Amino acid sequence: MDTIDRRLGARLRLEREARGWSLSDLAARSGVSRAMIHKVERGESSPTAALLGRLSGAFGLTLSTLLARSEAAPAGRLMRAADQPRWQDPATGYVRTQIAPAPGSDLPADLTQVVLPAGASVSFPASSYGFIRQVVWVLEGRLTFIEGEVAHAMAAGDSLELGPPADCTFRNESAAPCTYAVLVLKR
Repeated sequence: MDTIDRRLGARLRLEREARGWSLSDLAARSGVSRAMIHKVERGESSPTAALLGRLSGAFGLTLSTLLARSEAAPAGRLMRAADQPRWQDPATGYVRTQIAPAPGSDLPADLTQVVLPAGASVSFPASSYGFIRQVVWVLEGRLTFIEGEVAHAMAAGDSLELGPPADCTFRNESAAPCTYAVLVLKR
């Protein structure tokens, strides 16, 4: 059976092997244990957003790029809502939808929509941001975005251009889901 966990695991192994890295090399670069990487590569464990952020950062990829590379979606520039790759974080329940670009596109940007459940929080290391520029735009609800030592309280319509790479946390401290978009410009 072809599941997102199996496709993600196969993509992670492909990315690792394409670089000539052993499991130990990837573990050292990402801070994720060798055993956990092995379980994820075999499709035996559902990776969390935080874990995927650390692995994608080690590869020099955005999380969106890693997820898009592991999804089977139709080619072309038009991305119908039903064909947009979706992924749900098993730890927080947040749902990430890849809006653009379409598979095979050379557009140097990613546009992602995230629905963060009430009370949920997702953190990513600075290494996830070292090679990109980002803008976070809150579409519905409230989001507390913690960038290093600075907390930004954001409401619907607010946007934030991220600064230099720092450990970041997306936190929904409200009782309702928060929907936000992330625009990533690749360098």
